[in-house]
Amino acid sequence: MPSKPGFSKKRPPERGDALLRLSNTDPLTGLENRRAIDQRLRDHWSDWQKHGTSFAAILIDVDFFKKYNDCYGHQEGDRCLILVADALTDSICSYNASIGRYGGEEFIVLARMETKEQVADLAETICRTVQNMALLHEQRRDGISIVTVSVGAAFTRNQAGSKLEKIIHEADRALYAAKASGRNCVKLFDPNDPQSSDESENVAALLKIATTQNLVSLVYQPIRNVSSGRVEAVEALMRLTMQDGTSVPPSLFIPIAERTGAILNLGYWAIRTVCHELLVDNHVRVVSVNVSPIQLKTPGFATSVAAILGETGVAGGRLAFEITEGLEMEMNSDILRCISDLKMLGIRIWLDDFGTGFAGLSWLRLIDFDTVKIDRSFLHDCSTPRGQAMLQDIIGLVRNRGHKILVEGVETDEQLALMREFRIDQVQGFHVGRPAPAESFHSPPPVDTQARLRRPA
Repeated sequence: MPSKPGFSKKRPPERGDALLRLSNTDPLTGLENRRAIDQRLRDHWSDWQKHGTSFAAILIDVDFFKKYNDCYGHQEGDRCLILVADALTDSICSYNASIGRYGGEEFIVLARMETKEQVADLAETICRTVQNMALLHEQRRDGISIVTVSVGAAFTRNQAGSKLEKIIHEADRALYAAKASGRNCVKLFDPNDPQSSDESENVAALLKIATTQNLVSLVYQPIRNVSSGRVEAVEALMRLTMQDGTSVPPSLFIPIAERTGAILNLGYWAIRTVCHELLVDNHVRVVSVNVSPIQLKTPGFATSVAAILGETGVAGGRLAFEITEGLEMEMNSDILRCISDLKMLGIRIWLDDFGTGFAGLSWLRLIDFDTVKIDRSFLHDCSTPRGQAMLQDIIGLVRNRGHKILVEGVETDEQLALMREFRIDQVQGFHVGRPAPAESFHSPPPVDTQARLRRPA
């Protein structure tokens, strides 16, 4: 039967090809889109499984892009992504690699390679290419004023039960490590690194059940007044054990908790626990709790804290939240608003580890901290005149801002005497009190400890 006028039984080949290209193309940058990249990834994986043709997956994230959009507008943000995409496309040509937009401000490069050294070279080229573009980004608070990228790379390796998604997951963990290291850098997935290895996946799974299975607990380290020797507060420190009783160090599980989002549940658990263990029955005056930037960015965090205070009947002034100075603490409006809401509840806000990051002075200018904790490294450098002078300069700076000063890491009588000489308000460290379970604070501290603190210099 003849076809109807104006209709064809078959599409013209060129039209079909055009539609296919369109369905595989990111409309903004002209790069391959997520669908096309996923298919290319399956092809690479198939060649690796069948013929041993190794390849790399490299994830690229534009640093502080939300801040760029907020400052320059979404039209300029789109232009930035197009310029980055074009530059990256040119930079990878000699590597016979493919590039796609993986979503938002994230790109992905796939390349068949033979060695990890080749992967590292390509990843460094990608990072350096964007930095050399010198696109202005004045809203960053990390000492850099241009657009940069963080790069995480993974390389095929023989392992039991290996799946296609594994290499992307490993590249993503490497990218997280690059961001945690200050951004504008490259990280290659290292299976021997505890933060990257399969052990971290075991810890991530453990954190999901930690609070319900009683695998997480708190110990408390005293914070003493230098003049009186009295315990004026304690800091809550989280401990995690595996189901066989093996301890997991905080340096391992806290970053994993932040990366996976488990820190939110752990954080609420910690706040509720310190209220029940020490504050409800007035065993101590104040308990400080470390709070992650991820918690402060979470919508409703202050409201949830208020609910815990209401539930336990504890006044907000009995809690202090310690915020660590660091690059990951972006000064966006959500964080500043959350801190303001917490202060409205009466909660004290402390700046932790002052002097270790880039943003400390900006934070001092923006936020009225109740206490500034000076990082232990400055006290431990006081064995030299230059180290002492630096500590005194930092103390003078903080004191002129009107904040109470707490120095961490007091481990000897000589260091304690120096803190008296410098008229420090409070100290913390093994010499004046080691971390202990809540029960240790249900009775007055030993008299000899208080006497040691009161002893004149």
